Amino acid sequence: IGYIVFIVGMFYLLLIRPQRKQKRERNAMMSGLSVGDEIYTVGGMLGTITRIKEHTIWLRISEKCEIELLKTSIGGINTRTED
Repeated sequence: IGYIVFIVGMFYLLLIRPQRKQKRERNAMMSGLSVGDEIYTVGGMLGTITRIKEHTIWLRISEKCEIELLKTSIGGINTRTED
């Protein structure tokens, strides 16, 4: 019985706990999005948020081109400066 408790404890520490932390950080990032933020998508597209809806955002990817994306396709906020 001690081994089973040990294995369950290890699963919690190595798998479940880090996933919960990552999910919490992602939710905080999603709720903190605002118009004007520069983001990148999971597909590698870079752009600036122009509108935010409940489940989607509008992303300006060039001067005359905007696309609507699901919020789940956001990879993160682009903090890298121009070269």
